[in-house]
Amino acid sequence: MSENGQHSHGHGHGGHGHGTGDADGPGWTRAAKLLQDAAPITVPEGASAMTIHVAWEPGDPGTPPHRHSGPAFGYVTKGAVRFELEGEPERIVEAGGTFWEPGGDAIHYQDGNALSDARTEFVVTMMCAPGKPMLELVDEEELKQRAHLRAPRPTA
Repeated sequence: MSENGQHSHGHGHGGHGHGTGDADGPGWTRAAKLLQDAAPITVPEGASAMTIHVAWEPGDPGTPPHRHSGPAFGYVTKGAVRFELEGEPERIVEAGGTFWEPGGDAIHYQDGNALSDARTEFVVTMMCAPGKPMLELVDEEELKQRAHLRAPRPTA
């Protein structure tokens, strides 16, 4: 989810001991950098985890509106992802940036390539509820019923 008061997404912020980049400490304290700190999260009981690499060609809109059965945590390795979750404004996450979503009922509207002239790639780790697919597409009827929950669209 985005960087609002309800859903904190550390992008290199925070001090949790390990990986905070203490310039004066031993090497292990400089080796890891905190990229994201998501809380609170709910992981379905008995969940499995999978990590996938996604590569979108220039201008690819990405996956149609969908949801995941558990939380998902992503890191953009190349390019820029157009990212939008239900109730939150669309945003661009550039290479080196992170994103997360809670899973469950929330609709993930966009995860496509924000660039028209370059490839975009990201790695995402998802927690999947037992017996549920990793990703479920949302049909047009449900999108209409929940339209009031979507953040206002950018005007061109």
